[in-house]
Amino acid sequence: MDLEDDVQIRKKMEELQLEHRDLDDVIARLSDDAPFDQLQVQRLKKRKLMLKDEMARLEAMLIPDIIA
Repeated sequence: MDLEDDVQIRKKMEELQLEHRDLDDVIARLSDDAPFDQLQVQRLKKRKLMLKDEMARLEAMLIPDIIA
């Protein structure tokens, strides 16, 4: 992996982190309003988990393989 790939991965991770934080805010606002659409909140939480998995995958790409 070269430096350009590293920069692109870090940029993508920043975008995913921003979306993840935004989803936190949306879920909190929806949960505060009673009654709220539980299905919509579940979908947002599922999206949040998918983003977290994607961020973990990208982070793993940034860590060099070390052969012991």
